[in-house]
Amino acid sequence: MFDLARLRVLHTVAGHGTLAAAAAALHLTPSAISQQMAKLEREAGCRLVERNGRRLRLTEEGRSLARHAQRILAAVEEAEADLDERRGQVLGSLSVGAFPTAARGLLPRVVVACADRYPGLRVRLREVEPYQAMSRVASGDLDVAVAQDWTTVPVAVPERLRARDIGTDPADVAFPPDHPLADRTSVRLAELVDQPWIASTEGTICYDWLTLTFRNAGHEPVIAHQAAEFPTQLALVAAGLGLALVPRLAGDAVPEGVRLVPVEPAMSRRIFAVWREESARRPSVRAFVDLLEEQWASALHRDG
Repeated sequence: MFDLARLRVLHTVAGHGTLAAAAAALHLTPSAISQQMAKLEREAGCRLVERNGRRLRLTEEGRSLARHAQRILAAVEEAEADLDERRGQVLGSLSVGAFPTAARGLLPRVVVACADRYPGLRVRLREVEPYQAMSRVASGDLDVAVAQDWTTVPVAVPERLRARDIGTDPADVAFPPDHPLADRTSVRLAELVDQPWIASTEGTICYDWLTLTFRNAGHEPVIAHQAAEFPTQLALVAAGLGLALVPRLAGDAVPEGVRLVPVEPAMSRRIFAVWREESARRPSVRAFVDLLEEQWASALHRDG
């Protein structure tokens, strides 16, 4: 008989590709992961993985068992969700991932509200980029993820995941204090084609959003600087080093003198939550997503 914990290890290794990544996802050491895989191979009576450079590659037998492991783990989670639903209590632990601005601007109030309303539920928050959030929920590394996408950069929700829209977050152009357009009530992107831009780092959804927004309009943006976090981008704007497109959820750290001017036509990103289909009936998942929507509706940035 296969050990359930070891099947979870195999499933995680299959999804992450390296011992280190699987270990980080399961909060174990790479040595512990290696030991669990060795024991699972003894249980299976065959090789399940083989080295391919720095990565692990599943053997044909490993891929077959990993498919079975996914179905078994999904069935176990569905059984747990069924029992949770019958008990009707919001208890246990919930692992939540959120992109950086949501982790800073939205999730603190949600986690506090959750602790006040459901003292038996422990929420563990992790910061994670939207491109990684879906796979981490699908693999079981996260229970719920708060993600974002834009019209120009839609994010596909994989099968077996459910999603609910939480709200929309408008974006403004951040101008340095002495910029000639800083006092405008609105601005069109076509007016800013030759301006230097401060973008998010390459490989992130916000970088893709900025560049594709201009390219779809027939222009190539002038990327002067890149910074991962919006507060850093705004600091560079304040220093007069360029402009930035900033969602209002990130507007809590606007330096003195920096002006945020709405864009025409208006641009906004979709904020949404995702979770596994098997856990949809868990009272803790439903309660947390409800609180997300409730706290978003009361957030100050909604006034804009």
